[in-house]
Amino acid sequence: MGTITALTTQVRNPNRVSVFVDGDFALGLALEVAATLRVGQQITQAELEQLDVRDEIHRGRERVLRLLARRPYSSAEISRYLRRHQYGDDMIQNIIDDLTDAKLIDDDAFAAYWVEQRETFRPRSLLALRQELSQKGIERDIVNEALSELDEAEAARRVARKQAGRWHGLPETEWRTKITQYLLRHGYPYDLVKEIVTELWLALEIDE
Repeated sequence: MGTITALTTQVRNPNRVSVFVDGDFALGLALEVAATLRVGQQITQAELEQLDVRDEIHRGRERVLRLLARRPYSSAEISRYLRRHQYGDDMIQNIIDDLTDAKLIDDDAFAAYWVEQRETFRPRSLLALRQELSQKGIERDIVNEALSELDEAEAARRVARKQAGRWHGLPETEWRTKITQYLLRHGYPYDLVKEIVTELWLALEIDE
């Protein structure tokens, strides 16, 4: 058992407090974690260790919040991110549960966001999107829901139309080959690609 003899704001980081016990530096804590402490308070070593754990969780949470400020992330991505920064499984789960309760981590919302971004900027096939979301750690039922209203054929048409003018003037066989290969690289099924390439070529002929 010891006595807290001083609580001082750190010079380099005013959002952290140095805790002194019996005149000696004991540990540094975030202001939020140190909020319940007071000078003269009796404190045990076990309580100091618990505060240290709470502070580590707080720092992990703040680290994740800075990451989430850039774009949404899935819970699995957050878990991998924290593990790379040497956080243990219990701490990681604590942080994820906390931010999930606060609606700051939401795999359903993330999956919808990912599909919308792909549809808007870089359309992909259903298969490609399933693979991407699976790599992000999204569960199958959430993936199915996020993709339930996606029109794969229309997405493929948009991609094909965008690229059609790029090879304008090429002989038909070469043009078809390039468009076909491009769509296949984006994961669209061959039968759909074949149909859209023929449809687009006929439309180009009519326009000319």
